[in-house]
Amino acid sequence: MSRPWEADPTTTFKQRLGKSPQELGHTTDNPDCPDIWELKNGDIAVIGRDLTQPLGGKLPAGVSVGADERLVVIPRSMLVAAKRDIPNV
Repeated sequence: MSRPWEADPTTTFKQRLGKSPQELGHTTDNPDCPDIWELKNGDIAVIGRDLTQPLGGKLPAGVSVGADERLVVIPRSMLVAAKRDIPNV
């Protein structure tokens, strides 16, 4: 049985949503930094810290992380800064 949605590994990056991690003070000039990107196919890519192991056992009832998924955490201010770039539909 296939899932109703699958991530498309052939898509590419379109635009950053919100401010860069440097603008928000969440990183130095290192390449390891949280970020949010819109992909050309309309999906969203999130770069963050993988907390699947420490938080996976604390998920609310009815929520799970699939074997091919990771629970990723980004700073709240990063999502708030991206709000203006996220369409309502």
